[in-house]
Amino acid sequence: MSKWRPVTNGVPQGSVLGPALFNTFVGDMDSGIECTLSKFADDTKLCGVVGTLEGRDAIQRDLDRLERWACANCMKFNKAKCKVLHMGQRNPKQNYRLGREWMESSPEEKDLGVLVDEKLNMTQKANDVLGCIKSSVTSRLREVILLLYSTLVRPHLEYCIQLWGPQYKADMELLE
Repeated sequence: MSKWRPVTNGVPQGSVLGPALFNTFVGDMDSGIECTLSKFADDTKLCGVVGTLEGRDAIQRDLDRLERWACANCMKFNKAKCKVLHMGQRNPKQNYRLGREWMESSPEEKDLGVLVDEKLNMTQKANDVLGCIKSSVTSRLREVILLLYSTLVRPHLEYCIQLWGPQYKADMELLE
C-alpha cells in the first residue's frame, strides 16, 4: 500500500472520486463570467472576442473575477503557466494581468496534447500525412483516397474535438 503524501497543488491522479470532487469545488468558478470559460480537470481557459475595446475590457474583468474567486476559495492559479494566445490577423495584442502580475504572451500553446498557434494551425500532422499519401500512393480512385483519408488523416483533424466543441461530435454523428 502507498504511503500518504501531502498534495500542494493540482488534482490527485488515479483517484476516482478526486476529479468529481474537484469539479464540484470549481463548479461556481464561471459565475458572473462574461466571456467563454472552459474547464477540463484542473485546466481552465478564458476566451473572448477582442475586436472592440469593450471585448478586451470584458476579458480583463473576467480575469479579475477569476482572481477574486481563487482568493475567496483559498486557491491560486499557477501564474507561470497562465499565458495569452493572441489569435487573428487584426488582433490588437492587448496585455492582460491576473492579479497584480502581467501575463506573458505565447505564439503557441499545447492543449490536450495538440499544439495550437495564433493562426489556429493545429493540423500540421494531417497535412504531413496528406503529403505522404499524395507522394506514395499511385491510385487516384475515389474509394482508395477516401479510405486512406478516413483512416489516416481524419483522426488527426478530429483529435479531442469533442472537448473543444462538444456539439461537433453530435453534428458528426447526425451526418454519418
